[in-house]
Amino acid sequence: ERAGRSYRIDSGFIVHNPAHYPLLTQMFAQLGVASQPTTMSFSVHSEASGLEYNAATLDTLFCQRRNLLSPRFLGMVRDLARFYREAPALLRQHDDMTSLGDYLQRHNYGAAFRDEHLIPMASALWSSPATQILQFPARYLVQFMANHQMMQISDRPQWCVVQGGSSSYVAALRAHWSVRERLSCPVSCIRRHHDGVEVDSAAGTERFDQILLACHSDQALALLADASEREHAILGVIGYQANETVLHTDASLLPRRRKAWAAWNAWLPQDPEAACTVSYCLNLLQSIDSPEPFVVTLNRSDAIDPDKVLARMRYHHPVYTHASVRAQTRKAEIQGARRTWFAGAYWGWGFHEDGMRSAVEVAAALGVHWPLGSTQSPVVEERGQELAA
Repeated sequence: ERAGRSYRIDSGFIVHNPAHYPLLTQMFAQLGVASQPTTMSFSVHSEASGLEYNAATLDTLFCQRRNLLSPRFLGMVRDLARFYREAPALLRQHDDMTSLGDYLQRHNYGAAFRDEHLIPMASALWSSPATQILQFPARYLVQFMANHQMMQISDRPQWCVVQGGSSSYVAALRAHWSVRERLSCPVSCIRRHHDGVEVDSAAGTERFDQILLACHSDQALALLADASEREHAILGVIGYQANETVLHTDASLLPRRRKAWAAWNAWLPQDPEAACTVSYCLNLLQSIDSPEPFVVTLNRSDAIDPDKVLARMRYHHPVYTHASVRAQTRKAEIQGARRTWFAGAYWGWGFHEDGMRSAVEVAAALGVHWPLGSTQSPVVEERGQELAA
């Protein structure tokens, strides 16, 4: 609540689109949860050079008119078009070993494109520092961009946000499901036996027929008291990193030029070794009409006016490496073994659709095929077993 007005603000789940989030879109339709169009504009501000641009339109791309005559900036734009044209060839080569940094160097992409566009863009998507982005498997990044129609200048998909934020679909789900939920009941340990699964939690020790760990890979591994070598080998290399997240109203975290304000705003620090950070303008993303901007900033809390901080959170995002991408292909080796199932966005690109897809696959393996005629959770009813999730 600000100045006597209430705003519904979402700092976690923000965007989706029907073409690339089909399961989420279908669930929203089934629950009667409405979405509205949004913008996915992207801007960059460099402290070192003073560069600012917003890639939404030609006018905002050249919001600094001097860039019309800047060889470095024009070279970045040319490299961007060349990357869109040439990089999809990686998808036909099945090369999962070449890192993004090696690919860019091998194909002579300029430093401006690398440091002032591609790294900030990927950092904004995965909340990862530049060093990790350059170590991403190049094919993995290009596959994501191609699948989301990001390797093209025009005809990009229309992105959407949920009206009222994620609390809208959480409330709708809880109104429909028939499972027994326990809030604030943390699990401390899981032990598997030949005839069931033992779970230690704040409620005590209980036994179940099957267990589904719908949490991060590192959390799942830490809960298993008797993790197998394969579970260690697979879950142990899919890591997560913490990102300090602040909701605030400090407009100084956005680009200096109002024309450069975008939905996603990357900030490049003076020190080239320091991490690129990102600020999301929620007014643009969630169509919020307010006298001051609502901004979510990652990993730059020291620059935010303390008097303008509304909330502090800590989110964890998966880290993608050659080892983690290989581990994803080994999911079948542990899925369902010893009455244990794993669901999470870490099996895909780390987004909500990936998490839901993995959960739908587990449900199908247990004999329940979604979508159903209702939004009930019928795993227990169909199989006559108790599932801990």
